[in-house]
Amino acid sequence: MDSFDLRRDFTASLVVFLVALPLCVGVAVASGVPAELGLVTGIVGGLLTGLLPGSSLQVSGPAAGLTVLVYEAIQEYGLPLLGVIVLAAGLLQLLMGALRLGRWFRAISVAVVEGMLAGIGLVLIAGQLYSMADAKAPSGGPAKIAGLPDMLFDTARSGSAQAAFALGAGTIAVLVLWKKLPTRARVVPAPLAAVALATSASMLFRLPVAKIEVQGLQGAIQPPDVGDFGQLAGVGLIGTVLAFTLIASAESLFSAAAVDRLHDGQRTDYDKELMAQGAGNTLCGALGALPMTAVIVRSAANVQAGARTKASRVLHGVWLLLFAALLPAALGVIPLAALAGVLVHAGCKLIPVAALRQLWPGHRGEALILVVTAVAIVAVSMFEGVLIGLALAVAKTAWDTSHVRVDVIDKGAGPIQAHLSGNATFLRLPKILDALEALPQNRPIEVHMSGLRHLDHACRTSLENWAARHSAEGVEPVRVNARPESGPAG
Repeated sequence: MDSFDLRRDFTASLVVFLVALPLCVGVAVASGVPAELGLVTGIVGGLLTGLLPGSSLQVSGPAAGLTVLVYEAIQEYGLPLLGVIVLAAGLLQLLMGALRLGRWFRAISVAVVEGMLAGIGLVLIAGQLYSMADAKAPSGGPAKIAGLPDMLFDTARSGSAQAAFALGAGTIAVLVLWKKLPTRARVVPAPLAAVALATSASMLFRLPVAKIEVQGLQGAIQPPDVGDFGQLAGVGLIGTVLAFTLIASAESLFSAAAVDRLHDGQRTDYDKELMAQGAGNTLCGALGALPMTAVIVRSAANVQAGARTKASRVLHGVWLLLFAALLPAALGVIPLAALAGVLVHAGCKLIPVAALRQLWPGHRGEALILVVTAVAIVAVSMFEGVLIGLALAVAKTAWDTSHVRVDVIDKGAGPIQAHLSGNATFLRLPKILDALEALPQNRPIEVHMSGLRHLDHACRTSLENWAARHSAEGVEPVRVNARPESGPAG
């Protein structure tokens, strides 16, 4: 590495650190864990995952995309079991990377992933609006949304709640307007500037708002007990581990694909990147910290700041470690409402309004999958919502790939010819039978199937039954010619 690259990486690491600091803390607080645990995950993402091969420029740490899932898991199983869940998910990621399954995550429907992020964004926004008013959010997505009018009414009657909500709203305003400022003014990353301004305002005006509770790294880190791993025998906990694994892996690898489009350097090795994420999550689980994913906000900041090698992301972990070790008390002056504003803004960015607008005119099926996945996550839960989205995507693919044509040729004399082409599956059986049953019974009929690429058992059986009963007495039986060699037709 030459001195020019080192200088660029050093500068980029400082930018990423300043972006990551408020996000690590905000994600931790929103997840219901001590703020220091978010920093621990950011440190591991820099010092361990940052050193490993996979993607050279993307940055890992706690992500808003897992906030809802972590919060639900803690509410159901308690904070001590979080380490068990994260460690098990990390080991599963390591196994999948070793089996070279990383590339298969690219086969997951983009509509499902965007629907997943949209659902997370909606629940995150609904929950953090309560935190902006220093109020306790109800459990469950529907309850959060239904309770918003009462929360706003209560906020209007409370001076302290109004002060907190004003700080949160001001934080969002700074985040939205920051990119409109001159380039020189944008040297400080928007999240850090927004939180710093909100903190300064709360101190200057001595606002009666809730602040972050600080207990230090040693007090926050709680490795899981050996006995806690016995809980993995439960079906519910296994489902939670699978949800963590699926969502963290998909978000990381989709982020890698996005980061690859931002630079001309080395491309991502998806299997190695999955193992790097698995190693990071295994250590985070052993420390009782939050799960990690690759985060597109930090990764894009890294590339745009001129990073050339993985040194930038490793150094950002060093800066997080130094901050957590030397200045943890600085967290205690940050208003919770400011961090909630940062996460409301992050939740809004998770909702793919532009993608939905592009999908609707020509790909309404994909748009429907996106919307249904998001609504299911809000209405039911993260894991079930993703499963519903995946099931819809599989069903849509099966429907799209089972196109079949029935072309009828009647020359007036001789047998009527029916030519079948495409994929004859049970999904298209009603269309095939409707076309064949409409043929006259008093004429000889020939069914040609050489154009079929696939004929499943249901279609073959139904065609044979139709041929046996179709012809009237005294008419030559239906002839079925040239069955395809592939598939179950034999």
